[in-house]
Amino acid sequence: MKGRVLIIAGSDSGGGAGIQADIKSVTALGAYAATAVTALTAQDTEGVRAVHPVPLDFLKLQIRMSLEDIGADCIKTGMLADAATIDAVCDALDGCGVPLVADPVMVAKGGAPLLEPSAVETLKRRLLPLATILTPNLPEAEVLSGMRIPDLDAMRHAAEVLLTLGVPAVLLKGGHLEGPVVQDVLATEDGVEVFESPRIETRHTHGTGCTLASAIAAGLAQGLGLRDAVIRARAYVAAAIRSAPGFGKGHGPLDHGVTVDPALLIALR
Repeated sequence: MKGRVLIIAGSDSGGGAGIQADIKSVTALGAYAATAVTALTAQDTEGVRAVHPVPLDFLKLQIRMSLEDIGADCIKTGMLADAATIDAVCDALDGCGVPLVADPVMVAKGGAPLLEPSAVETLKRRLLPLATILTPNLPEAEVLSGMRIPDLDAMRHAAEVLLTLGVPAVLLKGGHLEGPVVQDVLATEDGVEVFESPRIETRHTHGTGCTLASAIAAGLAQGLGLRDAVIRARAYVAAAIRSAPGFGKGHGPLDHGVTVDPALLIALR
């Protein structure tokens, strides 16, 4: 086991996304997962039925105790729900100096809102300047950038726009676009790179965003460079989708226990 990841996110009672997916992903890739739970959700593969926020003082205590004892080599944030939670998390992380993967969780796979619209400006103002990489999907990127993203050219432009918010890297996920190939755009100050992979036709994609961000965090915690962490994380998510167990009536979970050949990282460079 190498690399410590502190995950700050909401719990998914169905186990397919949120803290549960994060822990499984980090563990599968050989890193250690610690957590600070921001909210409890009652949900299944068909949708979110209820959300119960964690008191902010308790949330900050979870973060402080984890950092002061076990420590962290990377931090991953997921569902933060509202402006007060974002402020609490940023206050707790102030000065920690640890790489941060920010997954701007705004809407659940089933359509339930997971971030209050009024919190978007707080997310941009407080969290993004602390982040090492931002990992939005297309709907999230449209909200954060204020522009429509109908194709790959727009994805490239949007990723560059998001860099101006103070985050040094953006991985803009293109899974919401139609077509046989999924294209993700990685933008940094060094330029823009497009990663492509065949689309896997399946309804079992619950938690793909959480899984990808946590897999990137595991890679960074283990000392991988950003690009290599992204490459390995994409390979892991694709493998987990392909071997999904088929559970649930709606958007089913991935197989987070799937293993990825370390040699794959070298082959995909």
